[in-house]
Amino acid sequence: MTADDVLAAAMTRCPLVAILRGVRPDEIVAIADVLVAAGFAMIEVPLNSPDPLVSIAEIAHRYPAPMLIGAGTVLTVAQVAAVQQAGGRLIVSPNVDTPVIAASVAAGMVSLPGYFTPSEAFAALGAGATGLKLFPAEATSPAVLRAQRAVLPKLTPIFVVGGIGPQSMAPWTVAGAQGFGLGSALYQPGMSPADVAARANAFVTLAAQIKD
Repeated sequence: MTADDVLAAAMTRCPLVAILRGVRPDEIVAIADVLVAAGFAMIEVPLNSPDPLVSIAEIAHRYPAPMLIGAGTVLTVAQVAAVQQAGGRLIVSPNVDTPVIAASVAAGMVSLPGYFTPSEAFAALGAGATGLKLFPAEATSPAVLRAQRAVLPKLTPIFVVGGIGPQSMAPWTVAGAQGFGLGSALYQPGMSPADVAARANAFVTLAAQIKD
């Protein structure tokens, strides 16, 4: 499968990326278990978390394909290689760094760089990005995404990330978002698996309702 196919398959199962910033290796399996049970198909461990490559390796081994496991806050080509070695297949960045995108594509990994303007979006796509991450969403609006959608390739998956909560998903979806990255509204360091499960189930249910 190509990276495009891998991402499309994951999004068909669930268009939500769980962003586990701050998660520790000793708790990653319990948190991942409840996310998978809720229906999540994509999990991101940001590289500014404690021992992130250990966490990625743990859950990538536990949940191989079709689960899409990988890293966020990926800023360098060396980090792309390290994530791949750990078993990750998803590279998410807060910015458009064309060498990082190109390295991800060359490794056959899904690349979701963060963009804010049409110029950044087209630069990312030109470098081979699998999809786009509109970030930070708090600083823009669904109206802006709707305007961007008028010029961006219609089949390009766009995830909206930053400050996303249950009440904000529907307006973004109407504007053209096809997925969401969920951070502190889903997981915060120190949360119990039961608390994460409750939030995860609520988000998955809501995403299904919006899609229908």
